[in-house]
Amino acid sequence: MSRSQLILLSAVLVAVLTTALGAYSFFVIPKEFSASAQDSSKGRSPATVFGGHGSGYNSVTTNGDVIDPVNSDERSTFDLDPMKYLREFNYGRVSTMDDGTTLREFTIVAQDKTIEVSPGVFMDAWTYNGTIPGPTIRATEGDLVRITFINKASHPHTMHFHGIHKSEMDGVFETIAPNGRFVYEFTAEPFGLFLYHCHIQPLELHIERGLYGVYIVDPKTPRPEADEMVMVMNGYDTDFDTENNFYTVNGIPYYYMHHPIQIEKDRLVRVYLVNILEFDQINNFHLHANLFQLYRTGTSLTPHEYTDVVTLAQGERAILEFSYKYPGQYIFHAHKTEFAEKGWMGSFSVNDGPSESSASENSIDSPGESSLGQYPKGSQ
Repeated sequence: MSRSQLILLSAVLVAVLTTALGAYSFFVIPKEFSASAQDSSKGRSPATVFGGHGSGYNSVTTNGDVIDPVNSDERSTFDLDPMKYLREFNYGRVSTMDDGTTLREFTIVAQDKTIEVSPGVFMDAWTYNGTIPGPTIRATEGDLVRITFINKASHPHTMHFHGIHKSEMDGVFETIAPNGRFVYEFTAEPFGLFLYHCHIQPLELHIERGLYGVYIVDPKTPRPEADEMVMVMNGYDTDFDTENNFYTVNGIPYYYMHHPIQIEKDRLVRVYLVNILEFDQINNFHLHANLFQLYRTGTSLTPHEYTDVVTLAQGERAILEFSYKYPGQYIFHAHKTEFAEKGWMGSFSVNDGPSESSASENSIDSPGESSLGQYPKGSQ
C-alpha cells in the first residue's frame, strides 16, 4: 500500500471515530453535568439552576457558577432595592412662585460606590444618590424644575435631561469637577417619558457605570388612575470587555422572578419602560399571556399599537398599559434569549383582591414632599 493511500485511510478512520464519540456523548451522557466555573472553589455544593423561561423549565445541577446567581443566595435584600425603586416617584420640594407656577426642587449627588449588582458580584459604580438607576424625577407639564447637582465623585460628571430646555441647561458643555456643583433649571415640557444621564466622554463608560435615571412629565390633565411602575432595562459589564455579563430590569438580575410584582386582577397597570442598555444595539420587553397599549415616548395620549412585544434602542422609552383578566403568575422578559437567560426576566403575580404592595407603594413620596429634597445618606 502506498504512502498516500495510508494517509487517506488514516484520515477516514479519524473521521469515523470522531463521529462515533460525538454520537455517544449526545445519547449517553446523563442530564446532570458539571459546568466550568470562572471562579470555582473546592468543596462547593451543587446548585440547581432554573434556566430558560422560569423555575422548573430546563433545570440542571451544576458544581460551577450558575447563570441565575440568585438561586445560590437566600437573601431578600441587596445594595440595590428593585422593589422599592419600582413604584417610587420623587416629586421634589414643592412651592408656588409669585406668578402661580409650581416650583419643584431636587438635590442630586454624584457618588462613587461599590455596589453588589448580583450575589457575590461587586462593581465600582458611579451613581446618582447612591443607586442604580438614579431616582425617578417627576413633574407636571409647565412646572419649573430646579435641580441642585453636587459632584462628590472622583471624576467630572454632568446631568443631561431629555426634553425641551435652553442650551446652558443641557448638561453637555459645563463640566462639573469633583466637589463642584451646578443648578439646572428648566420648565417641564412637553409631557412624556424621558431620561437623564451623564454626558461626559467617554459616554459609554459613564452610562455603563450607572449614571442614569428616569424623568417623567405628566400631562396637565392626568392620565387615568393606574398601578404605576418604572422599569429601566440595563446591563453590567463586570469584566471590562465591553460586553455585558448581566442584564436586568431595575438593577438586579432575575430579581422579579424571585420576588414577583404583586398586581390586582382587572386593574389598569401602567409601566414606564426605559432602555439605557450599553454595548448592545437593542433591547426589548415581552409580556406573557396578554397584550398592552403602547405609547411611544409617552408624548401622546393615543396609543400607537396594541402588542405584546416592544423593541427599543438605547435611550428610547415607551409607556405600556394593560390589565390581566385572570389571576395567576405571568412572566415578562426580554425577547432576546441571551438577555433573558442572563437576568432580564421577571414575573407578575395577579391577585383576585387589591394588592397590598401596589396600594402602599404606588406613591412613596407625596406630590408635596420628596426624599430628593435632602442629601442622600453619606453624601454630605
